Amino acid sequence: MLSVDSVARAGVYRRGITRFCKSVPQVMPTLTETRVRAAKAAEKPYKLFDERGLFMLVTTAGGRLWRFRYRYGGVEKLLTLGAYPDVSLKRAREKRDDARRLLADGIDPNAKRHAEQDAATNTFAAVADEWLLTKKASLTESTWERDRQQVHKWVIPYLGNKPIASLEAPDLLEVLKRIEAKGVIDTAHRTREVCGRIFRYAIATGRAKHDIAADLVGALAPRTTQHHAAITDPVKVGALLRAIDGYDGQPTTGAALKLAPYVFVRPGELRSAEWSEFVLDGDEPVWRIPAERMKMREAHIVPLAQQSVDILRRLQPITGRQRYVFPAIGGGGRPLSENTLNGAIRRLGYSGTEMTAHGFRSMASTLLNEQGVHPDLIELQLAHAERNTVRAAYNRAQRLAERREMMQKWADYVDRLRTDSSASAAEAGAGAPGKQELDRG
Repeated sequence: MLSVDSVARAGVYRRGITRFCKSVPQVMPTLTETRVRAAKAAEKPYKLFDERGLFMLVTTAGGRLWRFRYRYGGVEKLLTLGAYPDVSLKRAREKRDDARRLLADGIDPNAKRHAEQDAATNTFAAVADEWLLTKKASLTESTWERDRQQVHKWVIPYLGNKPIASLEAPDLLEVLKRIEAKGVIDTAHRTREVCGRIFRYAIATGRAKHDIAADLVGALAPRTTQHHAAITDPVKVGALLRAIDGYDGQPTTGAALKLAPYVFVRPGELRSAEWSEFVLDGDEPVWRIPAERMKMREAHIVPLAQQSVDILRRLQPITGRQRYVFPAIGGGGRPLSENTLNGAIRRLGYSGTEMTAHGFRSMASTLLNEQGVHPDLIELQLAHAERNTVRAAYNRAQRLAERREMMQKWADYVDRLRTDSSASAAEAGAGAPGKQELDRG
């Protein structure tokens, strides 16, 4: 209550009520859309205040950012509410009022927001995508894409929005049984394996406590082992090679088919071969496949037999100025497509249950093993994983000369199969790379 003396001192008693009203601080006017739109950058950041803790921060770059100042537990805090014009003045006031209601209930708006953000990054979908990102560089493109599709097609639609730590084994089993019911048993097993890797990543990053996929081992119908169809009978191999010689399609596809039996690399490694990877001159021609194109992410050396060099020499005038040895039909700076080689084999009259592009690896592995070639040499040339790192280093460093000899003898053997249409396995194998020749301790 103002006393008479205080009113007099304010000048009201002597000069009237008008002078008194002007002396009392007025309530700060609230912002308007017009004033907000007109806010421009200045040399220093400045604030435009609204009501009840809401204000706009105008940055030197011209940004107009909504902030809400409040106190919680005796500490002054700021809550960001977005940027204008994405968040209008009206919407900023609504967000402020929402925050004030939380404060009235004893909840810190910033803490609630952080909890919601944590929950969003801890969903199965978020963790799965994060795991996929970490594996982008260590998996081949086809393997990475296969894993991505397994997760996004079969699991995320059902479990994606749930916190990964809240998932139990029955939740994942229900999803896997859904896949199993479609008759794709192997896909169900692969999906469980991929989910297991995601859960182990979640455990490592502190967002899960247990790998529920591990609890489901044995819970699915047994998978049927499927091998890539391959011809391994020497007489039938000879017939296949003669059919390849008669291939009348695109020259690049024909050349890839002719080279495949000699080098027996994976189809993706063959069709994506680049001229820069080959050294064809000299006494030791070689194909060095970089690690990023190998399934095991380790550089691979393919000693080239003379037959392989001849095929590549004949192809050089056609594609030698391009990046890829076997460019896609129609160009576009791409290699042959994934289905081109298998399609060419189908065109030769071989069904998918008889022979595949991948089958050249099984063909070489089977026949070389039957002929007594040292298994280590075969496995090294197939670029299978070597789990013993010491042994792997020794093999890579010491056995290249032996592999070179094996590859030339294998190429000579392949040629004999091609030219002798009536040879039996024993006859065709005469002079093939054998144990006595190649297993020298």
